Amino acid sequence: MGGEASGARASVVWDVLRGVLAARAADTGRDRLDVIDAGGGTGGFAVPLAALGHCVTVVDPSPDSLAAAQRRAAEMDVHISAVQGEAAGLDSVVGEAAGDLVICHSVLEYVDSPPDALAAIARVLRPGGMVSVLAASVAAAILHRAVAGRFAGARALLDHETGHELGGPAGGVPRYFTLPGLSALIEGAGLYPGAAHGVQIFADLVPSVLVDADPGAAEALRSLDAAAATYPPLRDIAAKLHLLGRR
Repeated sequence: MGGEASGARASVVWDVLRGVLAARAADTGRDRLDVIDAGGGTGGFAVPLAALGHCVTVVDPSPDSLAAAQRRAAEMDVHISAVQGEAAGLDSVVGEAAGDLVICHSVLEYVDSPPDALAAIARVLRPGGMVSVLAASVAAAILHRAVAGRFAGARALLDHETGHELGGPAGGVPRYFTLPGLSALIEGAGLYPGAAHGVQIFADLVPSVLVDADPGAAEALRSLDAAAATYPPLRDIAAKLHLLGRR
């Protein structure tokens, strides 16, 4: 989909993160918070957060992605720290109790062990700190395969949903998650699950031609996705599931 639809995808998460950061700043009395973006890639979230005045560290296994994040930061005239490392070793890279907020977006789908990654994130968080987890939804993966006419693929994923969620990625194929599964992972790391949101509920289903040529339609789509983000029957079929965890 085009740029306007992409905005609909991100707006819900950004709204949640702004609220989390504002609450944390009020609780700590610090306007400049320590944010760690685990698997932050090219800095799509890290750089705008740095532009808000926070101290942001991007940790990613790819040197090329980190270099791209640094270039993006330079273009926006902000500073970020870029460190090579894996999510499961996050605490060994940035230290324990180092973060007010850890971002873990589109990471659990690919790591060797989601429990190990979240355990490391929990060690990095300060008391009262939050993790923002964004992960692909198995319900959406099944739905999108069926809508695209890939009925056998949809049935196969449905038939082994639990195993696919808990097993490791094979040959680069990502995991998919349910909200209860993500909640269990967060609790298993000793964190408390918080607010849950659906991201891209409608954005991936609406044809681009209905959105890209009409700014009014793009805004209406953003508004609809935001309104549906916490409505359980729709939230649970979103392309991405967003869940907060608190230490």
